[in-house]
Amino acid sequence: MKKGNYFWISYSDLMTSMFFIMMVLFVLTIGYLQYQKNATEKQLEKIQELQTAVQQLPEQYFDYQPQYKRFKLKQQIQFPLGKSDIPVAYRKYLIDVGKSIFGLIYRLNSNPNYKDLDIKYLIVIEGMASRDNYPHNFELSYKRALSLYNLWNSAGISFDPGSCEVQISGSGTKGIREYFGDEEYKNQQFLIHIIPKMGKITENE
Repeated sequence: MKKGNYFWISYSDLMTSMFFIMMVLFVLTIGYLQYQKNATEKQLEKIQELQTAVQQLPEQYFDYQPQYKRFKLKQQIQFPLGKSDIPVAYRKYLIDVGKSIFGLIYRLNSNPNYKDLDIKYLIVIEGMASRDNYPHNFELSYKRALSLYNLWNSAGISFDPGSCEVQISGSGTKGIREYFGDEEYKNQQFLIHIIPKMGKITENE
């Protein structure tokens, strides 16, 4: 056989092999993309499910404000000017608030539907202050949030750091404010943010 014929036979074999390799890669790519699509859809479904579950705090204590995606306490908490200690009149109510949050986190952690999720929760206690000419309202709003955290601890409400992180914050006289003029004092309030932090999702067969 002539040398030229060997060349064309080898070239034909090479192209055939490359064709099959490309077909295999194409099939694998399509399969991977479909897997990614299914995983993403499951993630979105789980995220939406968790967001709905997190909003199940008792309505007797909380108002959920969907436009701000936050919880506001129903009862108005009033402080003397420049003070951060929680008045005695509000302590039982605020302890019950802490117990309801603790109960929600416990139920979510015990829910078998979430056992396949690597999930932790971030609880942000945000203190707010009113515009009342006090010069240190930012520091004061933080101290008020810290007072609430300390009140919960003194009542035995302690969140497991392995599954729940608590952050103390104060927004002073900034942030989203609902009240103005004669009702400015109502901006003295606590906001509670509960944020699920999802690590990974495992596929169930």
